[in-house]
Amino acid sequence: MRGQDRQGVILQSLAMFAAVGALCLLLAAGTPAIAAENALTDPLRGNVPILDETQPPPLSNQENKDVRRVRSHPMQPPTIPHKIEGYQLDRSVNRCLFCHARTRIEETKAIPLSVTHYMDRDGTVRGDISPRRYFCTQCHVPQDEVKPLVDSTYEDFETAARRSTSKAAPVKR
Repeated sequence: MRGQDRQGVILQSLAMFAAVGALCLLLAAGTPAIAAENALTDPLRGNVPILDETQPPPLSNQENKDVRRVRSHPMQPPTIPHKIEGYQLDRSVNRCLFCHARTRIEETKAIPLSVTHYMDRDGTVRGDISPRRYFCTQCHVPQDEVKPLVDSTYEDFETAARRSTSKAAPVKR
């Protein structure tokens, strides 16, 4: 590391420690009345002071369409196209496997788990689901029918590529 880079890192670290120290002193010395008066709040938490617990918003209207959605990128985990409220998903029971396990797909007509869910971290295929893939909602999420928070003009790669090639000027030969 060059000398000037090291000095910059040291100065940044000192500034960060000073800011954290000042915040700790303010919180330790402040009373709830001072905290409320100074409005120590986080914009994402709303009007709730930082030291107080917040109540999460209630779950809204989960989709229950059982329709596979298009993925926006190749390695995106598929979303859950049905309600999962009340599903037990802990180390003792995985309700998702009642339908999506290899042994049940003929009966339930559910989409089977990918072979990647049966691989350990070394790439060896196991006979049962890998412990690191057991908790489905780490990657897969149900969808709620809500109005988007912000407008988006996102297009996946294929759509953008088709649009750009159709507008391209013809090649002269």
